[in-house]
Amino acid sequence: MDSLVLDSPVCAAERASLAALLRCCVREVAGPRGRVWPARPYLLCEIGGTLIRARTHGGTAVRVAGTPEWLCDGAWRPLGADLLTRLVVAELGGGNAEFAAQVAASRETTAVLLKEREGADPPDDPWLASEQALLFGHPFHPSPKARGGTDAEWLRYAPEVHARFPLRLLAVRNDLAAGEGDAAVLDRLGAAPDGYTLLPAHPWQLSLLADELAAPLRDGRLLDLGDAPGTVTPTSSVRTVSDPVTGHCLKFSLNVRITNCVRKNSWYELTGAVELTRRLRPVFAELAEAFPGTRWLPEPGYRSASISPRLLEGLGVIVRTDPRAACGPGVTPLLAGALALGEEERRLAGTAVPEFVAEARRRDPEGWWAAYVDRVAPPVLEAYFRYGVVLEPHVQNVLVGVDAAGMPAEVIFRDMEGTKLVAGRHDLSGLPERVAEALTYDTVRGWNRVVYCLVVNHLAEIAATVAGPDADPAPLWAIARERLARYAERAGWPLPLTNLLAGAPLPAKANLSVRWAAQADRAAGYVPIANPLAGAA
Repeated sequence: MDSLVLDSPVCAAERASLAALLRCCVREVAGPRGRVWPARPYLLCEIGGTLIRARTHGGTAVRVAGTPEWLCDGAWRPLGADLLTRLVVAELGGGNAEFAAQVAASRETTAVLLKEREGADPPDDPWLASEQALLFGHPFHPSPKARGGTDAEWLRYAPEVHARFPLRLLAVRNDLAAGEGDAAVLDRLGAAPDGYTLLPAHPWQLSLLADELAAPLRDGRLLDLGDAPGTVTPTSSVRTVSDPVTGHCLKFSLNVRITNCVRKNSWYELTGAVELTRRLRPVFAELAEAFPGTRWLPEPGYRSASISPRLLEGLGVIVRTDPRAACGPGVTPLLAGALALGEEERRLAGTAVPEFVAEARRRDPEGWWAAYVDRVAPPVLEAYFRYGVVLEPHVQNVLVGVDAAGMPAEVIFRDMEGTKLVAGRHDLSGLPERVAEALTYDTVRGWNRVVYCLVVNHLAEIAATVAGPDADPAPLWAIARERLARYAERAGWPLPLTNLLAGAPLPAKANLSVRWAAQADRAAGYVPIANPLAGAA
């Protein structure tokens, strides 16, 4: 088969889907059953009674090189994603009719995205280019690009194909307008008629809610004012867009499932975003003083229409600070997920990481990594231990600001939906019970979330990319351990961090298991995996 066919979107999507599912199997299926064995240059595992081997690198990130193989009649044969899916179903005993279809749909979506991306014009802005670079999605998810709707619907709004589109402007009658906090920047988009409040909407959501919207649009509770001026650029989450007219990011509801979740702003999340922004302003002011370069993206207000519970949530839009406004002079924000891309995804993404950043990383990988850990990790740990705040620093929620030399200089945290408060350390008595419940984690759940997001989802992926396919990331983990130990000394060696540095197993989110159980993302548990910091001790 010639190289053109091997490099086709269909082949690239097959490789990505197979690698993601195999990584999930190693972590959640074969690993907990004691059926994973290192046998250099291969990693061996047994799934559904079948022995599989793959060349891997990247340590905890389990990057797959080449084509995995399965043992059949004494000979090694190329493994495909469909066969691996059948083996997983057999291993887990069947009972989930959706699982195989979800894996296949994710692969097909990836192929469509890769094909449609060819020839599309990327954003000139480096931050937006990095947001639109996640072509393969979550590396440890069995269906990372699965999403609801048809190709014709979601392609118009897909960040991976460099989509840009106008928002739709609604006007809601003043007595039915809902909102909290400061969302006044939305009024820059246009003028509502007397007696009405302007309400921007995502055009995809309007089509999804067409039946519910018909009556209020007919009787005048809502007005359709047409397209907003200019176009917006979707970021990696699909439903959050960068809007040049307001100068802010706008987080909309989308009543479609993307990976594990229906991407809807629940009423308590709308209120919670504003409440957390108010509570976290003094916290981040102190974090920025203690750890210069620490930034965040407040969500000061939301706006919606109080016509029905479904429309209150479905039309809710949260205002978020633009990261370029949060960074210092001469600093360029980049999505951490783009900085963590593997070799093939980085090649296909093209503009994911500016060349001056890639060159800085190649020139001094250990210095670049040390600066990265110094920027990202200490504020997360300080937020938890000193303030009882659980940030969610996974690679899609963190932006890293690089200086003119391409070195990590700032860290920017975003998305109040994933940020929580440790129960018992904050007075939430004045909040509605459902809001308070959604804003809190207990101590154990909070620590697991911090460690998973920071170490497993984030630092492990960055370390694998910095080390590259030909090097062991162990020396990088030695540097990370030394940097984290500096913070532990400063913080008085809190016991959970002491245990982490001593090699306690890491909690890894069980994405395959929660998809197999057909449960919401919030039901996902963790599986213990080896801690690379232990080997660095």
